[in-house]
Amino acid sequence: MHSSAPRSPLFPDAFSSGTPTVESPVSIDAHRQREVKWMALLPMVPPSQARRNKKVKRLLLDGVPSSVRYLVWCHLSDSKARAIPGVYAQLGKRQRVPAFSDIEKDAKAYFPDQIQLHPFDGPLVSLLQAYLNMVPDIQYSSGLTSIAGHLLLLSPEEDAFWIFASMMDAHLRPYFSANTIQLEVDAALLSKAIEANDPSVCKKLYVTFSIPPGAIAKAWFSTLFVGTLPVEYLHRIWDVFLYEGVTLLFRVGLALVQCMRHLLLQATSEEAAMEYLVHPPLACLPSTADAFLNQALMMKLKDDDVRKQRIKMEAQVKRQTQSRTNGSSGRQTASISLPKTS
Repeated sequence: MHSSAPRSPLFPDAFSSGTPTVESPVSIDAHRQREVKWMALLPMVPPSQARRNKKVKRLLLDGVPSSVRYLVWCHLSDSKARAIPGVYAQLGKRQRVPAFSDIEKDAKAYFPDQIQLHPFDGPLVSLLQAYLNMVPDIQYSSGLTSIAGHLLLLSPEEDAFWIFASMMDAHLRPYFSANTIQLEVDAALLSKAIEANDPSVCKKLYVTFSIPPGAIAKAWFSTLFVGTLPVEYLHRIWDVFLYEGVTLLFRVGLALVQCMRHLLLQATSEEAAMEYLVHPPLACLPSTADAFLNQALMMKLKDDDVRKQRIKMEAQVKRQTQSRTNGSSGRQTASISLPKTS
């Protein structure tokens, strides 16, 4: 059966044998060279242009040293441009949001070993309390805790807040709206992509087991694969996700299906199949994070087609929604509530 409690991606025993990794002098030297290249490039490329810069893309694919990853994520998300001095502190003074107790509970479930994220007045609860006060139309789900918590493990609290807000605005906010159009659209596109890559697995998941397409898409996309991928793999996926956007999530999903293919075809229940998809055995994944990223990038998928289909299908679903509501707009008005700062 699929466990209801999410697995922490940062619990060592979940993903490794406990044997320490010893880097060779060659790999250490390559690591330092990448550091130097990143530190030289970041001041030369404005954050607003980083996602269109080919040099940035080449360095991303080459690797992002952990020592500069937080700086690279700030740059790619252009979070500094969104940061308004004093706003985060002011948001933290507002009344508790309705999801406050759920955030506390999910913080302990997702990050059992990171006790600094557990307190009701700790950084994780404070960050989401501030964000949900700022964007009150967001529907809370545990995916918000998984993403924000992981950012806090790499970034200072206020910087993590603005990176999180930038990621939400640029890519993820529709997944947490009361209007589920975007998730429905992406779930349908994901099922079509799985069918194009592996009809047998597609039939097993969606026909034999009758798994709703949204169940798989939500488990992956609304968490950005936190709790599904080992932390090193997760970092590499996020590195490129912040450059490429949502289309990379489809590629990662296809790569996971490919890795789990034999287990999925042998699965005897929906619960078993979902367990493989959401908590894949480490032995089924490529041996390194870079190898998994390369596998995802090699999957058969035309990114431009996905982008066009997303727009087309979203418009189609909106029209259907409008007709069901007898001509009412059915459109969610984006809401942001910023405090006044002196």
